[in-house]
Amino acid sequence: MTEDEVLSEFRASDALLEGHFRLSSGRHSAHYLQCARVLMDPMRASRLAAALAAKLPRDLRASIDKVVSPAMGGIIIGHEMGRALGKEAIFLERPDGIFEFRRGFNLSDGEKVLLVEDVVTTGLSSKEAMKAVAAAGGDVIGLVSVVDRRDDEVTFDVPYHALVQINFPTYAENEMPPELAAIPVTKPGSRK
Repeated sequence: MTEDEVLSEFRASDALLEGHFRLSSGRHSAHYLQCARVLMDPMRASRLAAALAAKLPRDLRASIDKVVSPAMGGIIIGHEMGRALGKEAIFLERPDGIFEFRRGFNLSDGEKVLLVEDVVTTGLSSKEAMKAVAAAGGDVIGLVSVVDRRDDEVTFDVPYHALVQINFPTYAENEMPPELAAIPVTKPGSRK
């Protein structure tokens, strides 16, 4: 799937939004990709996951024991990645602000995990999720996301693959251009 085809899926589902958005990272942007909308169609979510799975190197794909995703945004794409890879898919939650496994989900010591996100911007959520996987005995061997919004300085200690890279500008509260600051802010993500 090409980047244009991926963006076409976002446009077809009205998931490419324009306005003033406060991202989960706390930064502000004039654009927001609402992955929940693009993933609400099960067939579209399946196509995107299959395309993302196809981007993984064969040796990485063959090493995966389990798929883990952080709630809320990663649950649907994580489940679909599990289906595409033929692996169990579980998720992390933050009931008290820190990622943990609940609902009877667990990992065996040394279990090799593919961490799946919907969007990666600052990488903080992914790194927190990796720590939770390690604390549960798992070994994150790769990270994937539908959308990569990272700056160049955001890196990971594991291979990272994304379906599409989009670099909409983001701003700290005190860096916003006046035209963006003049628009009422919306907080569309799952984190308050």
